[in-house]
Amino acid sequence: MRFPSFPSLIRAFYTISNTTRFAHSPATQKAIAPFTRGTVLKSMPTIPFLGSLFSSSAKDMTEYPVQKSDDEWRAVLNKEQFRILREKGTEAPYTGAYDKHSPTAGTYACAACAAPLYRATHKFKSGCGWPAYFDSIPGAVVRHTDRTFGMERTEITCAKCGGHLGHVFKGEGYPTPTDERHCVNSISLNFKGDEAGAGTAQ
Repeated sequence: MRFPSFPSLIRAFYTISNTTRFAHSPATQKAIAPFTRGTVLKSMPTIPFLGSLFSSSAKDMTEYPVQKSDDEWRAVLNKEQFRILREKGTEAPYTGAYDKHSPTAGTYACAACAAPLYRATHKFKSGCGWPAYFDSIPGAVVRHTDRTFGMERTEITCAKCGGHLGHVFKGEGYPTPTDERHCVNSISLNFKGDEAGAGTAQ
């Protein structure tokens, strides 16, 4: 494989830096704002292996109620959904359908098994580039310790099928009831509105 050029490595460095707990805390959002969006979007297409740098490769031994083989999952998920939900990949920041989605009512469900995961009232604006939730529906999400890439994070998966959702971070200083940020891939979710209250507020 051809080694990436120096500019590509620099873009990768900024991209990875912008996904850390430090970069996403409210105290540093303003400082990194000029770099975050442009740098990330430029770097993603030019570095084929970048998605793997964000992924979680921790082995999940949990027994989930919904069990399917990889072939069975491929039959019901598109290529990108399979990469993220079953192979623990990550979508590019600021590109997800639900990043800026701000409904006043409704439910975000697992895109693989349709299990309800988050309520619209759990969602908040974090500026991190992925949908952020301060809590989940009780019992809907399972947490796992992820020690990939020399750091310890908390991976979150659907409690019904084990689909990879993202990671949860705590103590970042957001003014939410839990001071937690469930950083979730839009690809892992499907939104279902509740009657007239599901309108999106921008």
